[in-house]
Amino acid sequence: MKSIALLFPGQGSQYVGMGKELSGQFKAAAEVFEEANDSVGFDLRKMCFEGSMEELTKTENTQPAILTASVAAFRVYMEEIGVLPLYTAGHSLGEFSALCCAGVLSFYDAVRLVRKRGLFMQSAVPLGVGSMAAVSGVSRQAIEDQCKKISSEDKIVVVSNYNSPEQIVISGHTDAVNAASEDLKTMGARVIPLKVSAPFHSPLMQPAADKLREELGGYSYGSFKWPVISNVTAAPYEGEEKIIDYLSMQIVKPVKWQPSMEYLKEKGIELAVEVGPQTVLRNLMKKNVPGIKAVSYESEQDRKAVKASILQPDGYGEGPKRGIDIITKCIAIAVCTKNSNWDNDEYTKGVIEPYRKVQAMKEEIEKEGRQPSLDEVKEAVKMLISVFNTKRTSMEEQAERFKQVFPDREELKDFEDLKIPG
Repeated sequence: MKSIALLFPGQGSQYVGMGKELSGQFKAAAEVFEEANDSVGFDLRKMCFEGSMEELTKTENTQPAILTASVAAFRVYMEEIGVLPLYTAGHSLGEFSALCCAGVLSFYDAVRLVRKRGLFMQSAVPLGVGSMAAVSGVSRQAIEDQCKKISSEDKIVVVSNYNSPEQIVISGHTDAVNAASEDLKTMGARVIPLKVSAPFHSPLMQPAADKLREELGGYSYGSFKWPVISNVTAAPYEGEEKIIDYLSMQIVKPVKWQPSMEYLKEKGIELAVEVGPQTVLRNLMKKNVPGIKAVSYESEQDRKAVKASILQPDGYGEGPKRGIDIITKCIAIAVCTKNSNWDNDEYTKGVIEPYRKVQAMKEEIEKEGRQPSLDEVKEAVKMLISVFNTKRTSMEEQAERFKQVFPDREELKDFEDLKIPG
């Protein structure tokens, strides 16, 4: 079984009819759209299935619509395949979908939040004042330098998206974006103005960020079932306490999608599944990390391909089946488990040292191109137990986490000596 990451698309992936096929085939998907209607207070389902593209493309409608279609696809994925991801990531708006599916946000709350996020973003800058453009054909450094050269206090243009080595997006005041675009064209760049209603992921969005921060303060957040990568840091959230900060900052900071995908590569992800409408993130993966196989999970044909990719035989040799998968899951869960112990010495001995040891062990196994031994897999499990005990994780949460590591409880026979909770 491959090491899997799930990817959730952002604004721009919407189309009329998204989610309709899944809802017709799966009750779980249909129920998601019904719940979305209750949350936003209008017929979002009808807008997605048979509305006008003009209405669907309005930011305040697009955001809850894409999140709903993505969560519906995720629930079908869990019903059809059920293999838990080691990591999830979402592009801009998609980060809310990722957090929702990881159990941090309830779906009902997530739909309401992104609806308001869309309204805040749309009202932050008057129509026509700001714009965005995709740039390719010149270096990242050249684009960044040009933005700095053009920008002033009242004429701002910044990099808003690091999507891939071949695509960077700039955003800001329309005059500044146009000026930067013209200069970049003289350097050989290809510049495509984007059909957006506001300069997203730029300092001009600060009023929206402030309103979203206040709104986020009124919600409760659950624990992470698995690590979710932040667009702001290109690394997993350290805990629930970072949610309000990162989601607020995300509106004005650039989307670090390319480094996020490179992080997945570093962590041994073999397969990325795009869960939601269209195939934008699947296509970007081919440019960012060609070594990670990327597939979409929307049409019936896509879903069959995903099932074949995930459920094909492991081909592992000696040791417990899924050996490297178990080690990778232990490492991922160790990262995203909340810490409640602030004794530095205890944390170093119980978390940092065993984590680094297992991370180095995994890298060595992969370098040698072999499967881990049972003792090596046990070393990873012992590391996770040490992390739980040091971080003072409750026994209930430990048991729930170990269910993610060992969904097949028969495998626990090989680890009886470790006294795994649950």
